[in-house]
Amino acid sequence: MKNTLILCYQILIWLPLMVISTLITALSCTTGCLLGGEKIFSYYPGKIWSQLFCVFTFSPVRVLGREKLKKNQSYVFVANHQGAYDIFLIYGYLGVPIKWIMKQSLRKIPFVGLACEKAGFIFVDNSSPVAAARTIKEAENRLSNGASIAIFPEGSRTHTGKLNKFKKGAYQMALDMHLPIVPVTINGSYEVMRTGSYAIHPHRMEMIIHDPIPTAHLPVGDLREAAQSIRLLADSSRATIEASLWECYR
Repeated sequence: MKNTLILCYQILIWLPLMVISTLITALSCTTGCLLGGEKIFSYYPGKIWSQLFCVFTFSPVRVLGREKLKKNQSYVFVANHQGAYDIFLIYGYLGVPIKWIMKQSLRKIPFVGLACEKAGFIFVDNSSPVAAARTIKEAENRLSNGASIAIFPEGSRTHTGKLNKFKKGAYQMALDMHLPIVPVTINGSYEVMRTGSYAIHPHRMEMIIHDPIPTAHLPVGDLREAAQSIRLLADSSRATIEASLWECYR
């Protein structure tokens, strides 16, 4: 009975509300950015939209550690990727304007893809090593303008709720720009909407913002030193994220 009610709510109420709010958000973001208000419109419409997703899904959000972030400081945020609602948690509740690093395929979504492009988000191109290097350089340019970047170093959502291997792109950017890395642990979004499913299941969610990891002191004198520094950062942030996962995700 409960599942039937949730399904009816999702089809008759949640889905229409989310489609309308997504369209309004995309249009306001695109228009505002085109008129020169990227700093405001690349962040606040998406923030409100993300919070609405969580509210209308009846999934309460708990945030810990936001006080660890400094204003006007650029960061590279790295988070575990449990499900689709990870995006809404970070965008809606992190409290810091960010630029997303996104899959190239998302650019094709009507209205949303254009809005993301005008908001200055970075689309990952892994078609070749040269294209991947170009993506990293573009992200570094965004960081140099005072923005922060959010990325899921696992690359894709987990199928089990447990952590996958971390890729090195985020750490390369942080090292090149001497920016602190902030590990972020996400709990509960795996239960709300899992990989391969469009069904919603109301569930509490939690986002834990950990202490920033400085990078300015790490050696990058040659390729070997840089590779060691990147591996150190990846291992350290992954261990921090995993330590705060709920027991069922470890």
